[in-house]
Amino acid sequence: MIMKTNDIKELHNKTIAELKIQLDELLVLLAKSRLEKRAGKLKNTHIALLADDVARVKTIIKNKELALQVEK
Repeated sequence: MIMKTNDIKELHNKTIAELKIQLDELLVLLAKSRLEKRAGKLKNTHIALLADDVARVKTIIKNKELALQVEK
């Protein structure tokens, strides 16, 4: 599940809880992909793109948490 432009834009509309669920799913998918690559089952892999998606979601979560702290 590599994110497309529309998916990336929709991340900003999700709650922190929804983002954390999506982050967990991405981390599991990334781990599975890395294992498959090591086993030689994956030739064309999108591991770097998955890692980018993980970083993107983590960044949005952090920004939302910081915004909540500023509001308090």
